[in-house]
Parts: sequence; C-alpha cells; structure tokens
Amino acid sequence: MAISILIVDDEQEIRDSLSEVLSDEGYLTETAEDGAKALERIEEGTFDIVISDIRMPNLDGISLLKKIVTIAPDTFVIVITAMGTTETAIDAMRHGAMDYILKPLDFDELILKLKNLSHQRVLMREIKYLRNEVSSKYNYEHIIGESRAMKDMYKLIDKVAPSTTTVLISGRSGTGKELVARAIHARSDRTNRPFVAINCGAIPETLFESELFGYRKGAFTGAVKDKDGVFKSASGGTLFLDEIGEIPLQIQVKLLRAIETREIKPLGSSQFIPINVRLLSATNRELFKEVSEGRFREDLYYRLNIVDLHLPSLSERKEDIPLLVKFFINKYNDELKRRVLTIDNDALKILCNYDWKGEVRELENIIERGVLLSNGNSITIEDLPQRAFSYKNSDFPNNLKEASRSFEKRHIVSILTHTDGDKAKTAEILGIGLSSLYRKIDELGIQID
Repeated sequence: MAISILIVDDEQEIRDSLSEVLSDEGYLTETAEDGAKALERIEEGTFDIVISDIRMPNLDGISLLKKIVTIAPDTFVIVITAMGTTETAIDAMRHGAMDYILKPLDFDELILKLKNLSHQRVLMREIKYLRNEVSSKYNYEHIIGESRAMKDMYKLIDKVAPSTTTVLISGRSGTGKELVARAIHARSDRTNRPFVAINCGAIPETLFESELFGYRKGAFTGAVKDKDGVFKSASGGTLFLDEIGEIPLQIQVKLLRAIETREIKPLGSSQFIPINVRLLSATNRELFKEVSEGRFREDLYYRLNIVDLHLPSLSERKEDIPLLVKFFINKYNDELKRRVLTIDNDALKILCNYDWKGEVRELENIIERGVLLSNGNSITIEDLPQRAFSYKNSDFPNNLKEASRSFEKRHIVSILTHTDGDKAKTAEILGIGLSSLYRKIDELGIQID
C-alpha cells in the first residue's frame, strides 16, 4: 500500500513542487494552503505523513501539530522551517513532530527522511495488524464453547486477566491450555507486550537453566555470545511455562527464587537482573500428587497455584461439540479449499457419544479428515475414522431412531438450561429457526418451567 502524504504550505510554488517530486517517488500526495484547511482534510481521511510549514495564516504549524497528535496520533509529521529558526523546529519535535527540514528545501534530504519514516510507518501497520490478529484469535470470546463449564471459565479469566497474579492452568492434554493462557494475556494490561511460551517437557534437563535464565559468553563450551532466556525475552509481558511439572527439582529452586525476588542470574554471570514478567503455567498432571510423592516442590506449587484455572474436558461439555464441529468445518474449508457445509445428524451423534481421550485436539483432527474426505457438502459417518465408532453408548437406546431422539432431546434441554430458557438464543445456538425449536419442544415432550 502506497504511503499517503499531506503537504501543507501557504506558498503554492512549494506545495506544487513538493507534490510533483513526491508523486514521482511513488507517494500519494494531497495539498492544503494553511493549517485550517489541512485540519479539515485530516478529519475527513487518514494520512501516513504530514509535511507542514510552521509559519502559516489561520492555523500555524505548531497548533496544527498539536491537533494532529490528538486526532490522528498514528500520523507522522515533518515540519518545514526557515534557516536560523531551528529552535522552533526543536520545539515542534518536543510536541510530537518526527523530524524537520530547513528552507530552502533540499529534495534529496527530504526524500531520504521520507524513506526512513515510510519504513517505520509500514512496520507500524504490520505490528498493528498482527496485534489485532492475535487479539482476535486469542480473546476468550473466540474460544469455542457455550456450556456452563466454559462460561464459568470465561468469568474466571475476566477476573484474573487484569492482575499480575500467577495462574496455574490445569487440564488434560488437548484441552487448549495455551489458548487460555494467550486469552489471559490478550485481556491484560500487557497485551501489547511479548507473550512467550515454552514447553518444559521439550527441554533436555541440562539446558533448563540456560533456556529459562539465559547465559553469558564463555559460560560453557559453545557459548560464543550472550543469550537471553525466556524470562528476559518476555520482559514487560507474559511468560507461559507449559508442562511445568517436567521441570527438574534443582531448577525448581531457582525458579521459585526468580518468582519471589523478581530477578534472575544468567548462567556464567555474577550479576542479578531485575525482571518484570507475569507468569502463567500449565500442567496435565495432578501436581499436588507430584508434591506428595516428592517430585515437585511444595513451596513452588503454592507459589504457582495462587489461582487454579481448570479446563473442562470435552466429556464435561459435550453440548459444545456441535459448535466445535461447525468451527472446525469452517476452518478446514478455508485451509483445504473445500466447500463442506455441515455434518449430518448420524455422524454428529457418533461424535457426541465418543469418548474423547484426545480432547478437542482429537476432535479437530477428525473434522479435518472429514472435510478432506467428504464427497459432498456434508460430513457423513463414512468420512469418520473407525475409532469414532468405539463410543460409550450405555446412556442411549440401541435403536438408532430412538437414540437420535434421546440425544436430540437431551441436547436441546442442555442448551435451554444454559441460556436460562431464552428460546431465541437457544435457537441461534442450535442453528435452527425459532418456530423449528418450538416444534421440537412439542415433538420431544420437553417440559418448560
């Protein structure tokens, strides 16, 4: 995308010459004859850079600059000033100008300054886009689930996110612990600072200390230069230690000290470095059992577990399965360039009865397979792997029609319960019309309080 520039000067010759030169360089240019006209244009649209004379009628350059900082803070400003009045230019920079250029104008110098600012502007766009993407992706509102268990979890995330309290996220593998950690970060005051995640289960025991705290050149054979650890990399932001139960006991002591003193000592250094990090950790183990069996320090456990945020397993929130299925169908339609619209009722009932040992991750894999293998616009039982048929069916009748009716009734009652009887919301979640919901309630004999 081309960089847009607004040229503001009361001398038409300067406006025209600047516009011509910068247009030849590939910039999109507009002009304004004074600060007041410029302000109107800025209020109507967005400019990447404003080049403005300081001395102008109606609204001078300094006054214009102050207004730009307020109404368009992402816009860069270069001021033009006469030779011998650099103090005015420096004053402008104190008020937010990015640079200045002296009259008579040196076009080569201006173009060089613009190239540097344009590069910064492009980087700012990319950073803003990536931050928006991350926020959109990891905001808890985009974690899939409308069950009571998930709603309770959302409320807890809302409560803990603004604080700096350590949080221990527990749950089976595949339930989405890192996704929740990112959601906490995204809803915190640290959202614009780094989020650093490290899987403690993937680090060799001999490398734990250097990975966490970094090292100095010469600390060991092969340490040819200084390296920051994850605590330093996450400075000002959030550090997520996944599978915290895998950390060796001798490193647990140093981790506890780092948390309590808020400082670290890199390997090979004699100096302690202060740190400002919000610590989140996760485990799929019963960590308290690890404490009782001597494999995890009790003092570290209580330091990490100020708030315990438990992720429900898929078996605890089976009413979310249809929502998850829909989400993954859309996701893999995009990735695999397919046009699968839905999953048929028989296939969905099988998934709702399946014993999800692999949790949401396993469900995602099955839907990806189904989208890839489907021959029509719907995933059918033929598109499911054989293991999906080994479900626990003791809660449902053997007759398929009766089992379908039983599941349908149970599912509608569950959604009605979680919406506190709001039929319009229930119909929306179920993906059916309100009249269809009323018909189902009547057909299935669902009692409404």
